[in-house]
Parts: sequence; structure tokens; C-alpha cells
Amino acid sequence: MAEPDGNGAPGARGDEAERDAESPASDTELGASGDPEMELLRSLLSRTLGLGGEKPEKVLDELTLEGVSRFLQSEKCKNVVCMVGAGISTSAGIPDFRSPGTGLYANLQSYHLPYPEAIFEISFFKQHPEPFFALARELYPGQFKPTVCHYFMRLLQEKGLLLRCYTQNIDTLERVAGLDPELLVEAHGTFFTSHCLRPSCRQPYSLQWMKERIFSSLVPKCEKCQSVVKPDIVFFGESLPSRFFTLLQSDFQKVDLLLIMGTSLQVQPFASLVSRVPTNTPRLLINKEKTGQSDAFMSLMGFGCGMDFDSDKAYRDVAWLGECDAGCLALAELLGWKKELEELVRREHAAIDAKTAIDAKTAQGGEGKARGGEGKARGGEGKTPEDTGECRGSSRDPAP
Repeated sequence: MAEPDGNGAPGARGDEAERDAESPASDTELGASGDPEMELLRSLLSRTLGLGGEKPEKVLDELTLEGVSRFLQSEKCKNVVCMVGAGISTSAGIPDFRSPGTGLYANLQSYHLPYPEAIFEISFFKQHPEPFFALARELYPGQFKPTVCHYFMRLLQEKGLLLRCYTQNIDTLERVAGLDPELLVEAHGTFFTSHCLRPSCRQPYSLQWMKERIFSSLVPKCEKCQSVVKPDIVFFGESLPSRFFTLLQSDFQKVDLLLIMGTSLQVQPFASLVSRVPTNTPRLLINKEKTGQSDAFMSLMGFGCGMDFDSDKAYRDVAWLGECDAGCLALAELLGWKKELEELVRREHAAIDAKTAIDAKTAQGGEGKARGGEGKARGGEGKTPEDTGECRGSSRDPAP
């Protein structure tokens, strides 16, 4: 069972997801003759260890953030793929999973779970959905603002450099930040849509529909069949979205720069994407600590990342260690984008605050009208027939 990564649901692993992680090689890749398994093994060796195929070529003039910035501004860099995890959303107030004391797993005692991971297991959810929806009320999308990292990716999009963003997060902040849904792969699903769990029904529901029920402390039930409705996030025991497997086939052949931010690279098959880029593609990690430096055996099997920051053979991998927002600001400054990025964050956050204020005022107005209506009703109840004049011609009429 894979551990979760990203601010919400874990990525599925299991046999099915592992099989999907490495799609069968085509006839062209395998060649007209020879044992297919051996040819696939050679392909994996070539891709992950740089043997027998494309020879490593140093494309960065130096293995630093400055070197990456110069490459990013060059004609060689036209397609950037971002891989992001929980670390890009922690500054928005969304906890990650593993941080001691503050991570989600350290603070689930109140839900009386048999073990922390159970809250994201599909089998447990089907029997006991209440703990998940209680947690969802605390972490529900719409209560947080996108971070500097989210808006840095927005700048990449606006400058025509973002090929795709692959996110492990379910908080929908990439969408809120303005990333085009076509450029977004929510690898571990999203709260943006929900579906009835009954296979014969699968009725879809919107973000607003789900929000209304979660904040009413109700377990969302399908309006057609009364089965539980679950947000479209990937739980343990579920496969990743087909969009993930479809797009990575082409995206990771075109990528010129891989930007990895705020992820521990511990969840498969998401973590294996790092090893799918061409041999000469630079990879920049912005994270609190170095990660993705897997052993040779895991790399050989196609599930390792094989990143090399420090050895004598290092030629393309760069690690910038620290808070993700600070790393993006540092890179933006080197690119000459810092003021543009800061202004984008300021403008977008102000727009979110304004909308929140309008929504709150509208909600209060609605409550006020409702209270006013109740008051009128109570006032009407307190009036006598004589007060209203509705009983003319009754006992007050003169006798004939």
C-alpha cells in the first residue's frame, strides 16, 4: 500500500495501479525480433540509467538555480512540466500528511480510526464515511487562497511555457489560481466533482452540491438511489484517473524542463514520472529536503526516480532547499519575473477577498430577509381579526 502524498487523498497503488504505471512497449520499441521482456528491460535501463541509448549531455551551464534560470530563458526550453505535492499548499494553511505534530496523520485521534490511513481507504469509507466528511469540513476547498507557487505556474502558463501540471493535491488551488484545466492533471483526483458510489448509478454532482451537504454535517447521499456520494479523489484501493496515464505518454517525451515542487516523491506511480523524462532533460527540485534519490534496483524496475544531485556523475539535477514559495520567488527574480509574480499574487488575492466579502454579505442579506419574513409572520400571528379588519360583517354587525 502506498503512502499518501499531497494534501488530501493518497495515490492508489495496488497491483492494478502498478500495472498501469508502466504501459506495454509498442512493437516499434521492442523491435521486430528478440525477447520482448529483454527488450523492455533494455529500454528501462536506457531510460533510467542512461545506458545503451541516448547518451547524457550536460545542457545546464551549471547545476544551480541560476543555471536553470538561464536554460529556462533559452530557445532550448519551450515545454515545462510541473510535478507538485502538498508542500506547495502548506503556506495556504493546508496541512501535509507527514510533518511531525502538524501533519494530518498526527492529528486524527478525534476520529477514532483503527489506524490513520483508514480515513482514506475506500473499503473503510464505504462502511464508515463519517470520519472522512468530518475531516473534509476542516479542509474543504474554497477556504484557502493559492500560494506563490500556484501563481508561478500561472506565469509559466501565460508565457506559453507550461506544457502540463501534474498535481497530487486535491485542494483545487491550481484551478483557483487560473490554470487551464486542459493543462492540469489531477493525479490523485479532485474535490471539483463527485459521483454516486453505486456502480449502476454513478450520478455526478457539483462542487457546490457537495459543499452544501458537507457543511450541513450530512453524509452526502445520491438523490436518485440514496447511496453515498464521494468526491472524485483517489483513495487507497482505487486506480488513478485514466487522464493521468493517457497524457504522460506524450508529455514526458516533449518536456524540456521538469520542475518538481513540494513532494516527497514517495507515492507510486506518481513518483516514477521523474524517471520518464528524456535522458538530457534537466530536473529542478524545490523542496524542504532532497528527495527522489532512489537505489539502482528501484530505478531499474521503473519505480525509482534516480535523481543525482551530488555525485561526480551529476549532470542535470538541481535541488533548491527551503520553502516552496521562497524558491519560486528566487527563481522568478533570476528570470526577471519577481515584480510580475508579486503583483499577480496581490491582484488575485484581492479579487478572492472581494468575492468572499460579497458572498458573505449576500448570505447575511438572505438570512436577514428570512428573519424579516419570520418576524412578519409572527407579527401577523399576534394580530386579532379586529386589527386586520378581516371580520367585518360578523359579530360587530348590527342586528336586523
